[in-house]
Amino acid sequence: MLKYFDAIRTLISIAIALVIAFLIIALISEQPLETISIFLLGPLSTTAQIGNVIEMAIPLMFTGLSVVLLFRSGLFNLGAEGLFYISGVVAAIIAIYASMNGFIHPVVAILAGSTVGALLSAIPGIMKAKWNAEVLVTSLMFNSILSGIGLYILNYHLRDAAAFANVSYKFQETARLANLIPGTRIHTGLILVLVCIVATHYFMYHTRWGYELRMTGSNRAFAEFSGIKTGRVIITVHLLAGFLAGMGGSVEVLGMYSRFQWSDLPGYGLDGALVALLAKNNPLSVVGAALFLAYIRIGADQMSIMSDVPAELISIIQAIIILLISAEQFLKMWKNRQLLKEAEKLG
Repeated sequence: MLKYFDAIRTLISIAIALVIAFLIIALISEQPLETISIFLLGPLSTTAQIGNVIEMAIPLMFTGLSVVLLFRSGLFNLGAEGLFYISGVVAAIIAIYASMNGFIHPVVAILAGSTVGALLSAIPGIMKAKWNAEVLVTSLMFNSILSGIGLYILNYHLRDAAAFANVSYKFQETARLANLIPGTRIHTGLILVLVCIVATHYFMYHTRWGYELRMTGSNRAFAEFSGIKTGRVIITVHLLAGFLAGMGGSVEVLGMYSRFQWSDLPGYGLDGALVALLAKNNPLSVVGAALFLAYIRIGADQMSIMSDVPAELISIIQAIIILLISAEQFLKMWKNRQLLKEAEKLG
């Protein structure tokens, strides 16, 4: 039972958050049972709604996977948000101005965005490895910087004046990702992110570099004493995490849009931290965590359209989940009792 403590703790946190949300719905809605039904079952009502859940989960998987690598190495870095955005800008530039065939074009655009994400992510990594700069501060500052640079490029180099909106010129059709399921907007980015998840799991648990990453995250001083070059590990992790976040931004832009139209940070990078928390920093669990978060958000959207409860309720659910998962004392007494029982069994 003890080895499943983290999973049980997460499930109880989610259950408490949902119960509180249902109580709020019962207090403010004139038809609470119908509203709760819409929230819980709305995302499964049609093929299109199921597709919406999967579409929303794809970028969450990319950024969640990126943050998992950082968190597992002991780095509280929230820079995936800015990297996701600026990489989308880079992919849009390739999609608009480069001329290639239908297979090569999206590959080049995604690789370009991913590479930019990796290189930019390396900057706070080098600052941490060489000068022990706090990555939380540097990554958040980088989000603002990259947002400003991306918005400048959109306004002064990509903006289509004929569109009467702050959007780019249209992408060439050869750059768009192919659709996987008719009747939905699920694209080939789903296959790509699942491959990345499996590859990241293998990297973390079946390679020497993954072992060094986990050791550095557990205890950097001990890792250095054991001969691990933790500075190199930190920089490498930032490169990999930035590559994944950049790939996520590129895939989202090319898979879901015909123009670049983000006039602000889209929020997926910060959501990646919540996905990583729900997944307990396990790459394979990112799939379930991202689908859950996407599911309740689509349910909240349906609820706001078809009932008298606003979609902002989802913010309450997310906040409660974060508070309970991050609270070290939550269910600690139960864990201690389980430890005592196991100790008694061992004599």
